[in-house]
Amino acid sequence: MTPSAWRDGGSGETIAWAKARTFLGEMLVAATEKGICRLSFDEDESGLVRCFPKATITPGGEAMAELVRRTVAAVEAPERPHDLPLDVRGTAFQEAVWRELSRIPAGESVSYAALAVKAGKPGAARAAGSACGANKVAVLIPCHRARRGDGSAGGFAFGLERKAKLLEREAWSAEPRLDL
Repeated sequence: MTPSAWRDGGSGETIAWAKARTFLGEMLVAATEKGICRLSFDEDESGLVRCFPKATITPGGEAMAELVRRTVAAVEAPERPHDLPLDVRGTAFQEAVWRELSRIPAGESVSYAALAVKAGKPGAARAAGSACGANKVAVLIPCHRARRGDGSAGGFAFGLERKAKLLEREAWSAEPRLDL
């Protein structure tokens, strides 16, 4: 696997960014030549500089228009699979959790404990929750589909109100499946 922009604070990378409106509010999309490295809400260029202190950060302009359009479409319809290029990297466990999150069908949920089992580390529910929190491409890797073992929402980097809106958009069921 080639290193992502996250390695060494983005050293040697040029990261272009743009903003767009979605049903979740103002979204920032940032991408390297490999793919989207950050998708966030209520963030500006200074947030990117904090995430990638060694990268060259530049406005994306028209060059990013198609990528932003496709990203807005993916956020507006989180229940549909997307084929957007991603430039993310984490620990082996984080990447395993992110793969498993991507396999959870829209409208279904999984507990952090069950997610840990699926990612190969039974008993690592807290670590699975932390891996969800380390996800830097919200919605595209659907960490909003993970819940606590008691069925409650757990957390979401951009607020539980946004998580609830995503789940509602996906026709979230009132009875989460914790056994996935």
